[in-house]
Amino acid sequence: MTITKDEMLEAIKSMSVLDLNELVKALEVEFGVSAAAPVALAAAPGGGAAVAEAAEEEASEVNVVLQSFGSNKIGVIKTVRELTNLGLKEAKDLVESAPANIREAIAKEEAEQVKAKLEEAGATVALA
Repeated sequence: MTITKDEMLEAIKSMSVLDLNELVKALEVEFGVSAAAPVALAAAPGGGAAVAEAAEEEASEVNVVLQSFGSNKIGVIKTVRELTNLGLKEAKDLVESAPANIREAIAKEEAEQVKAKLEEAGATVALA
């Protein structure tokens, strides 16, 4: 039995974010690849500046990691739903699996805002 591209896309569309994350990891292991976007560097004069700029840009992207939900689990779940657009079950599962990444590879400014919202809800949060 062969699955068409359209059937595969429909199956992926119906998956939760957590399931998609597991699928990506499984594909990386199975095929020995990485889903990370490659950084292209220009080989033009002043290339050192481009390398420094790319390194600075990469360092400015951080992950927001929920360390614990504290004493207000329901409030944290609501905040996670707001920040990630996850469904109730997916958000609950994500919060209960702490430590867990809430947002990945986002700008440092945005990460600080996300962290503040989660801490306001009662969570313990770290930036990585």
